[in-house]
Amino acid sequence: MAVEKMSIAKALNESLRKALEQDPKVLIMGEDVGKLGGVFRITDGLQKDFGEERVIDTPLAESGIVGTAIGLALRGYRPVVEIQFDGFVFPAYDQIVTQLAKMHARALGKVKMPVVVRIPYAGGIGAVEHHSESPEALFAHVPGLKVVSPSNASDAYWMLQQAILSDDPVIFFEPKRRYWDKGEVDTDAIPGELHKARVAREGSDITLAAYGPMVKVCLEAAAAAAEEGKSVEVVDLRSMSPIDFDGLQVSVEKTRRLVVVHEAPVFLGTGAEIAARITERCFYHLEAPVLRVGGFHAPYPPARLEDEYLPGLDRVLDAVDRSLAY
Repeated sequence: MAVEKMSIAKALNESLRKALEQDPKVLIMGEDVGKLGGVFRITDGLQKDFGEERVIDTPLAESGIVGTAIGLALRGYRPVVEIQFDGFVFPAYDQIVTQLAKMHARALGKVKMPVVVRIPYAGGIGAVEHHSESPEALFAHVPGLKVVSPSNASDAYWMLQQAILSDDPVIFFEPKRRYWDKGEVDTDAIPGELHKARVAREGSDITLAAYGPMVKVCLEAAAAAAEEGKSVEVVDLRSMSPIDFDGLQVSVEKTRRLVVVHEAPVFLGTGAEIAARITERCFYHLEAPVLRVGGFHAPYPPARLEDEYLPGLDRVLDAVDRSLAY
């Protein structure tokens, strides 16, 4: 068993390295991913070890990057595209939605699109405008795309490899403020299913469901609630499309209460779909309405104000208290 403690950033780097070693058809493309190793150093050292033909520095042209990846996928390659920051993905949105997501269906299943689009997302790093967005719902809404986000180093390592092995396009959201969080990674493990939710903490009174950067906040909230005698279960959804409603339903039928937490604005966020589905599935089990905690329906603020914008411990605990008060 090869268990090593590493940061999420290091786990992603090691995962990409393994994919490049195992399959010569795997390519990495993006702005500054080569010599610089990416602005967060996720691809550090990979161009040096695998060459400029497999780890490719591209022009600043997101639409062109994704369009080229689609062409490469048509020729049998498995491109892994990096979008430097979340807010930079929108020039490529047309290519992702109208081409990448639809090519398999358009070809009646004869064409595969094994493309991974890596996107560092969400806030918490004191960045400027366009560098702290949470656009996951925009992609989860599009049929033909898989959308996932790891919350820890082990999932970062394994989920990225699973995404690369997928014959369908995967939008891989990386919680940038968690890049330096460390955890144990068993590189010899047999990973679970890519889109299966994980119970991160057992509880009996209420369920908190989250993904990506908010899982840590929910775990902290559960620990704080335990000091007041409240037993909070935390479910790491891991995938926003498809969502493991079966796994989440098991938790909610046990606790009878649910709060969904994400950094993106609450209005029409992924929490809205989860709340609707769980209400349909668990109507006779629920003892309180499904509540949602998220960002405000406003543009992401300047860095000095982001702590007020981001859902934190107090907002999550307030939702727990409101749910338990029913």
